This record gives sequence, C-alpha cells and structure tokens, in this order.
Amino acid sequence: MTAYDIIIRPVITERAMAGAADKKYVFEVAKDAGKIEIKKAVEEIFDVKVAAVNTVSMHGKLKRMGAGRQGMTKDWKKAYVTLTADSKTIEFFEGMV
Repeated sequence: MTAYDIIIRPVITERAMAGAADKKYVFEVAKDAGKIEIKKAVEEIFDVKVAAVNTVSMHGKLKRMGAGRQGMTKDWKKAYVTLTADSKTIEFFEGMV
C-alpha cells in the first residue's frame, strides 16, 4: 500500500480550515489504515513532521435515490493530523484559508 493509497483526499470544510492556522489538517484516509501508517504517509507526501494523528470512523448517511427509494453514502475514515511546531506548513491548504 503506497502513501497515495492511504491518504485519499483533504477535507475542505470551514471547520477544517480553521485548524489549518494551528497546523492541524484533516484528511479522508483508507478505512484499514492505522495511525502510524497515516503519519508516515503524510510525512512522505508533504515532507513535514507529524506530531499527532487522531482518527474518526464516519458512518454513511441515508440519502434518497430517486422516487422515495433510500440509499446510503459510504462509510469512511477521517484523520486529524497535527504537525510539530518547527515543521513547515502544507502548501496545499495555504490559499484556502
């Protein structure tokens, strides 16, 4: 499993962007990825130093699929990544704040 298989996408929400000023970033990650794997993947992709990783399993929501039928969005995993104080920031999030 490569680093790009573990980190699926960044989460771009108002709440997630508020943490970017404090070097806290949010990513959607593979459901079977552990905290150590997520830490190594973020350090490899963005060339930063990670201080802590917290994960949350998000459950899918009920959604309507056409005329009254119900479906579900997929379950996914979210990782909150905190960088060390001496680490550089992730440039991807710079223009978003």
